[in-house]
Amino acid sequence: MKKSLQPVVIGRGDHNGVPSKLSKAVDGELILARGENVVPALQAAFRSGRPIVTNIAAPIVIRALAPFLESKFDDPPVVVTSYDGRFVVPLLGISHGATTLAKTIEEKLGWQRVTFGGTASYFKSGTPLDISPDGFYLQNFNDDDYKKFSTSLLDGESVTIYGNAPWLSELPQSNDARLKITITDQDLVGSDEHLVFTSMTLAVGVGCERGTSIEEVQELIDKTLRDHNLARASIAVYASIDLKEDEPAICGLSERTRFFSADELNAVVHRVANPSEIVCDEVGTPSVAEASALAAAGPDSVLVVPKAKSNRATCAIARAPKPILETRGKAAGSLMIVGIGPGSPETRSPEVNYLIWYATDWVGYGLYLDLISDAHSGQTEHRFPLGDEEARCRHAIELAKQGKRVALVCSGDAAIYAMAALVYELIDREPCRIAIEVHPGISAFQAASAKAGAMIGHDFCCISLSDLLTPWEAIEKRIKAAAEGDFVISFYNPRSLKRRDQLERAFAILKNHRPPDTPVVVATNLGRPEENVRIRKFSEFNPEEVDMLTLVMVGSSQSKSITRGDGKTYAYTPRGYAKKMDAK
Repeated sequence: MKKSLQPVVIGRGDHNGVPSKLSKAVDGELILARGENVVPALQAAFRSGRPIVTNIAAPIVIRALAPFLESKFDDPPVVVTSYDGRFVVPLLGISHGATTLAKTIEEKLGWQRVTFGGTASYFKSGTPLDISPDGFYLQNFNDDDYKKFSTSLLDGESVTIYGNAPWLSELPQSNDARLKITITDQDLVGSDEHLVFTSMTLAVGVGCERGTSIEEVQELIDKTLRDHNLARASIAVYASIDLKEDEPAICGLSERTRFFSADELNAVVHRVANPSEIVCDEVGTPSVAEASALAAAGPDSVLVVPKAKSNRATCAIARAPKPILETRGKAAGSLMIVGIGPGSPETRSPEVNYLIWYATDWVGYGLYLDLISDAHSGQTEHRFPLGDEEARCRHAIELAKQGKRVALVCSGDAAIYAMAALVYELIDREPCRIAIEVHPGISAFQAASAKAGAMIGHDFCCISLSDLLTPWEAIEKRIKAAAEGDFVISFYNPRSLKRRDQLERAFAILKNHRPPDTPVVVATNLGRPEENVRIRKFSEFNPEEVDMLTLVMVGSSQSKSITRGDGKTYAYTPRGYAKKMDAK
């Protein structure tokens, strides 16, 4: 595998404890998927490059992953076990991780490993050349070099190994062998007689001016690697000061970019080659690029490339004595504000489904987290009661500052009467450097219109009747303007235990602007098992059937209701096509 990623163990229920046993055996993250969530869980893990171990039936796994297969060199390893755990089959990525995973399961659990394919080196010596430990990568694996090299092994050739490669110790070796294997972080070109394993021992420290392009930073790193004959594949981590956590040119380098505080960089500054008082005055530490590289590479690392410069960027490279498997520093925090629509899995967008699965932490009103429980895969939940919106958003921001991937969960759409605006208001008042993304969902007014027919076929607006944050005088002014403008109006937060008369007052304003037969949609618990959508005439509307889980949508003067042959009533607002149709 090109980089070390924790395996995902996906089970359909914990049958006889099989998924739990697998999780312990491979030190994997356990996900117990249910029903229709099995396929999304498999696809999300595969697309994120995670090794997969599952006791889900192989045909289901194959059909789920088939659309995303690229090549045997790039696809992550996938291992399938029988439902009861008796048999273990490496299914995909056999040459770069699946065989190792299957062998680990066989050794730790005593289950029978089924081998239906393999490489020449595997059958020759039990040591597959194309399977290397985490932190090493076979550089000329994609070429014909590997196939020819393996054929030579089958023909009885021995090898000379340069570097520390204990996983290859069973290969036949000779000091004067024609075949060679080199383990290095240098940029070497292999051949069909020379395999090159790159060791991921390098940490690249980066600094740049605000607004530097990612192209400039990448070009500087590429040039520095070329000038010192270092392999890009040997880079285990990129690093910088935490002041650059929101700098696209640095965050965009890799998912393995890590950040350090000025104090953390000052702890290694005695090892840097080019300290600068000017830099210290600016950011609180005399070195960014060199100190970041050393901090990321660890206490036993050495600076192999001092600070190199372009017009607006700097970089330096440190080398660790062995592959860097555990990254130091803090990942760039991200806050994903997601709208889950009405709440059912079917009404969430695929993007939101992926993001809540990908998140490390969920923050939200307890009911909203319950609604996405089908997607739970080990996330830490942070539950807040209704009304604690500011505390909820502040907590989500703080988690993201710690380097977590946070999903702030909102019902409906994240930016419509939800948390997105409050998050931006908070970071406007108290700036921070976390990444923030807003991902939309189906809002209640959209769902209500669709369930009723097509009420928002023409101009519409949404008005919240809650006066907790907005004075009633302002709300009343908006209702009057919407009434006179003849908008279809969706009333959010129409009633509560304490607020009982706002809805009646709103209807009193509308009374002079709407015919008595204007359709009114009353939609309760949209998208949930208790869903109840009904259509009333304006003159017959009774506010007593409305609560805080209800949206009330009042049509314009042009809105109509019809009863179809199935006996059901539907409502719609015409766009104006009648004039065209009547003119024909």
